[in-house]
Amino acid sequence: MLSLLNVFRLVALLEGVSYILLLFIATPLKYFAENEAYVKLLGMPHGILFLAYIVLAIMVAQEMKWNRKTLLVVLVASIIPFGTFYVERKYLKPAQKS
Repeated sequence: MLSLLNVFRLVALLEGVSYILLLFIATPLKYFAENEAYVKLLGMPHGILFLAYIVLAIMVAQEMKWNRKTLLVVLVASIIPFGTFYVERKYLKPAQKS
């Protein structure tokens, strides 16, 4: 059975990967090769994953009794490239072992 933490870990991974693909592959192709197809393909899934990440982060914060600073770091990490991978390593992986 999937716990809330495991669902958040999966969404964080997918959100991070979609953000990297969008930022470092789709956007350069849009502007340098004038090909918007990848931005259109990745944009909506990334947006949905981003919103799911925010909602799940708040839910996990309540469940794990994170303080406001920790929640803020986790939320800000979603807009920094590779930030969700930092969250996984720093906050989620250790919590999984508990």
